[in-house]
Amino acid sequence: MKKMLIMCGAGHATSTVVHSKIDDWLEKNNLSSVVTIKQSAVSAEIENIANNKYDIVVSTTIVPDNIKSKVINGVALLTGIGADQVFNKIKEQIES
Repeated sequence: MKKMLIMCGAGHATSTVVHSKIDDWLEKNNLSSVVTIKQSAVSAEIENIANNKYDIVVSTTIVPDNIKSKVINGVALLTGIGADQVFNKIKEQIES
């Protein structure tokens, strides 16, 4: 089971929208049973991300440089522009 974190500035607004879109995508791709999702604020998760607590991290906000390489930028899931690229990155992480 892969652990995914979806985060935004406060852990409520944009991460909720992205969470819903990822849930729908996981269901359509028969991947719901292989991923558990937590939703949170970036400030609450920096140490957890640095310590590799999650397999997949999607953010709709700016993240510190020390964790940037571990985070998928999820803004495209809000705008719809480039969303397929984000889903492809998520799928790669699920399959790794």
